Amino acid sequence: MREPILKAVAMPPKIFLAPMLPALLNMVLQFPAMFIMMGIYHVNPLMFVVTIAIGHFILIIYGAKEPHLSAMVQAFGKAPKTSQNMYKVKGAKFAP
Repeated sequence: MREPILKAVAMPPKIFLAPMLPALLNMVLQFPAMFIMMGIYHVNPLMFVVTIAIGHFILIIYGAKEPHLSAMVQAFGKAPKTSQNMYKVKGAKFAP
């Protein structure tokens, strides 16, 4: 029996050819930096359009190599925690 391939798995969402979550993270990091630099140092915001475009272009390149980059970002840091042993012993003894 043939199973249909789900579109969300086969084709992850993208924003202007870049994976969605890294592209949003790029904007979330760039916009506050832009407003801080505009407020403190009176920097022209057009300079940040160039940095946002460069960051987005890099994400497009990485997204072409690894299409599931958004899933990798979501899974980052979700590794299981190591358990604490109740008794001092050498090695990995997994006592509850």
